[in-house]
Amino acid sequence: MSPSNDLTGENLIYDIKLSTVVPASITAEGKTRQVTNMDLAMKLHYITTVHFFGGDAAEGLGIQDLKKPMFQWLQPYYPICGRIRRHDGGGRPFIKCNDSGVRIVEAKCAKTMAEWLATANGGDHHRLLVYTQPLVADDFGFTPLVFLQFTKFKCGGLCVGMSWAHILGDAFSATECINMWGKIMSNRTLPPHSLNTPPIIIGHLETTSSCRSLKVLDPLGDNWLTPNTFKMQMNTFHLTEKQLSDLLTLSGENDNIKSYKVTPFELISAIVWKSLAKIRGRSSMIVTVCKKGEFDQTSLENELPGNMHQVIGTVEAETPAGADPLELAALIAGKLVDETSMIEKRMEEESVNGNPADCILYGSNLSFVNLEDVNLCGLRLRGQGPVFANLSIGGVGDEGAIVVVPYSGQGNGSGGRSVNLILPEDQILQLKNELRLEWGIV
Repeated sequence: MSPSNDLTGENLIYDIKLSTVVPASITAEGKTRQVTNMDLAMKLHYITTVHFFGGDAAEGLGIQDLKKPMFQWLQPYYPICGRIRRHDGGGRPFIKCNDSGVRIVEAKCAKTMAEWLATANGGDHHRLLVYTQPLVADDFGFTPLVFLQFTKFKCGGLCVGMSWAHILGDAFSATECINMWGKIMSNRTLPPHSLNTPPIIIGHLETTSSCRSLKVLDPLGDNWLTPNTFKMQMNTFHLTEKQLSDLLTLSGENDNIKSYKVTPFELISAIVWKSLAKIRGRSSMIVTVCKKGEFDQTSLENELPGNMHQVIGTVEAETPAGADPLELAALIAGKLVDETSMIEKRMEEESVNGNPADCILYGSNLSFVNLEDVNLCGLRLRGQGPVFANLSIGGVGDEGAIVVVPYSGQGNGSGGRSVNLILPEDQILQLKNELRLEWGIV
C-alpha cells in the first residue's frame, strides 16, 4: 500500500515522487538467482526498517546525493534489483536479475521529526514512511523487491524507510545491505563485485510430520498476500535497561532455575506469552522462536543476502497463563526444538509439480523474533547515527508476532529494547492493559 492511500484527509505526507535506480553496470545477460526452500518459506513476509536522522546529518542532502552511491551499491547486490519469475511459465519461483532496479520514493512531511516521534509510539504510524507494494497477480513480474522512501520533515530531518521482500534474505542481510549503502556514501571501499552465494542447506530428515513452525496454506498463485482472518495491527513500546532489570526482579525467583541467567529477549517473550495465553484463554500453547544462528557478523559484508542467519524452532508449555515468567523464559532458552532444516525439507515435500506450497512462518504460531543482535544503527549519514531506528515484519499470520530489536532512541542510554507487537487489532489494547496492570510497562 502506498503512503498516499492513507493520507488523503490528513495531508501529513505529500509531494510524493517515484523513480528507479539501477546498478552502474549491466548484470550478465540471463543471470538468475535461484532461491532456497527457506527463501520460499518466507515469501509472504517482508521486512520494514525506518531510520530517522537529525537536521545536522541531513542538511544539504538532495535526492541526487542519496541516489549517487546507489549505482555502485547495487553492483554487488544485484539480486535486489531483480524481479520474480517462474520456471516453465508457472513452476518454482526464481529471481531474474534483469537490473530493473530498486524503487525510490521522495516525500515531504508536514510535521517536524520531534512531533512525529512524539506521536508515533503506536508503531503503525511509521507505515506512512515506508512505501510497500505487495506481489500480486496483476503486477507480479514487475513489482520491485526493495523500496526506499526518503521523507523530509519540516525541521530538516530525514527518514529513510525501507521495504524489503523477505524472499531476498532475513533481517541480518537486509540491515547489512542498507548499511553498506551508507558506507559507500561515506567513501567506504566496496565489497567484492561478486559476493559469495549463500549455501543451499537442506536437512536430511526421515520425516517432517512434527514440523510445527510452518503453516501450509491453500494455493495462492501469484497473489503473495497472507490471508488473515483478523485485521492485524502493529504497536511499539520501549523498555530501558533499568526497566528490564526491574522486570527481572518483579518476576520473582524459582528454585529450579536460580542459576539460569535470563536474557532480555527471553524475559520479554515470557511475559508477553503469559499475558496473551491469559487473554486468549489457552490451556496449552505452542510458540515459534526465531533467533540469530551461528555466523560471523563481518561475513555479511562478503555474501549476497539470504535467509540462512536465523535458527527457527518451537516451544510448548502447559498452562502458560499461570506459569512463572522465569519458567517460560527457561523453556525458550533450553527447550527449543530446532526446526530450521526441517522447514527446508517440509517445503520440498510440499512441492507440487516443482512448485513449493504457499506457507507462512511468522504468525503460524505466536512468534517471538529475536533481533537483539541486528546492526540496526549501522546506517550512518555523514558519520552520524540515527536519532531513532526500528525494524518490523509484515505479512504476519493471525497468531501474531513479537519482534524485539535494540532500542536506538538517543538520550535513553544503551541496553534498552524496542518491542514491536503485530497482533489482531482487538488484542493490542487488551495486551497493553495487561502489561500495564501486571508489569507496569507500556
